[in-house]
Amino acid sequence: MPTPIRHLVIAGGGAAGWMTAAMLSKLFPHHLQITLVESEEIGIVGVGEATIPPILLFNQALGITEADFIRATQGTFKLGIQFENWGQQGDKYMHAFGDIGKDLGLTSFHHFWLRAQQQGVTDSYWDYSPCYQAARRNKFAPLHQLPGTPFKQLSYAYHFDASLYAATLRRLSEQQGVTRIEGKIASVTQHQTSGDIQTLVMENGQVIQGDLFIDCSGFKALLAEQTLKTGYEDWSRWLPCNRALAVPSANCSAAVPYTRAIAHQTGWQWRIPLQHRTGNGVVYCSDFLSDESAQQHLLSNLEGKALAVPRPIRFTTGRRKQQWHKNCISLGLASGFLEPLESTSLHLIQSGIIRLAKLFPSTTDYASQRDQYNRQSVTEFEQIRDFIILHYHQTQRDDSEFWRYCRTMSIPDSLSHKMELFRQSAVVQREQDDLFSEVAWQQVMLGQNLKPQYYHPLANQVPAEKLQQFMTDLKLIVADIVGKLPSHQASIEQLLARA
Repeated sequence: MPTPIRHLVIAGGGAAGWMTAAMLSKLFPHHLQITLVESEEIGIVGVGEATIPPILLFNQALGITEADFIRATQGTFKLGIQFENWGQQGDKYMHAFGDIGKDLGLTSFHHFWLRAQQQGVTDSYWDYSPCYQAARRNKFAPLHQLPGTPFKQLSYAYHFDASLYAATLRRLSEQQGVTRIEGKIASVTQHQTSGDIQTLVMENGQVIQGDLFIDCSGFKALLAEQTLKTGYEDWSRWLPCNRALAVPSANCSAAVPYTRAIAHQTGWQWRIPLQHRTGNGVVYCSDFLSDESAQQHLLSNLEGKALAVPRPIRFTTGRRKQQWHKNCISLGLASGFLEPLESTSLHLIQSGIIRLAKLFPSTTDYASQRDQYNRQSVTEFEQIRDFIILHYHQTQRDDSEFWRYCRTMSIPDSLSHKMELFRQSAVVQREQDDLFSEVAWQQVMLGQNLKPQYYHPLANQVPAEKLQQFMTDLKLIVADIVGKLPSHQASIEQLLARA
């Protein structure tokens, strides 16, 4: 007989646990009793310091103002991710947020740009991106509307300290009635017949019962894997990097409004500017680089003094075979791992929480909701997976065994089709609910030298002289928008003054 879902238990804190607690306690203030179990002795991975624009909606839904958020998390703003040395050594391009140019009718702007290139126009595709032009000039303002221009807004996200974000969400969650229990989980009991999780037994003997459990225990996946044996789908044949080292460093200059992803011979290095420090890390494959050499590479490529000893992280790229198995939903690192190349780590937590909220069951009769949740999760993980594989596979680098493997490896059919379609026709076929826009796919493909053979014939409907004027006008509009923006640092200071 189905019983009501009344008590939700979250195993693990950090960003995943407290994002879950904060949002579900906000959405179900009278329906759910929420308990979160965590131990101060267990550290968090905490590399998710760069985000993508949907994080703004998450904070808004929680009632967190931008000024309070930036102050509490030592945050800065982000207009995109600059990729260096990914196509070839010395190459540099940006996956900038927001629009690029202006579509005309059914025809995307990049088709007109490709035609203009054939007519002798030498402007970069990114000359028509307000976010890119602002980023390279170190300018920013939180503009949600750009009246009198073809552009909707200056799309942006944040860099921030993930541990400070978790602390902020903890305070909010506890104000909303979430109960926090300090301590380590000693064992987990299961129902003899169904196999569902029944209780968490703490080291001090306390027993915590629940109707539904959220596994936010990180890579160890205490509930989803160690208890329920859910299984894991390994994607390392496509994404061979399996280790990372993370270290903070002192700031040497004003923070720039973009993340840097700098490819090296066996992977890549991130650089994330915060107000009080810079987040750094190196991602690599242990088959091609030793841990000692990786640490040496990381420390020798810091802009400022290292503020700690590099922290090792080991992972296998992939996903849990079922994100919702029995009465347990896994979120964050417990649900799978996609390296933070496109800053999707915190977003996957966010989208999993929102998906759960939309499908949240009233009773224990929830098989259909669970199946739908899992179908949507698989699609989301695989679409992001393909986007990240694109960065590795669409390379011309031939300077190491690692890059030769990435360049020649077989790739998923879904990505191969997308690349061939773009190569032949410049068309990007964006799948339903794909996190990344057509403009995002275009930037990575063009930035890493996947050149289309043809543009869409509808782009020929505009006379040549009008096309030239159209391109010139758009470039001037972008320059005018960016020219009026304050510096990134000035915008941060102005916001903090209001907090």
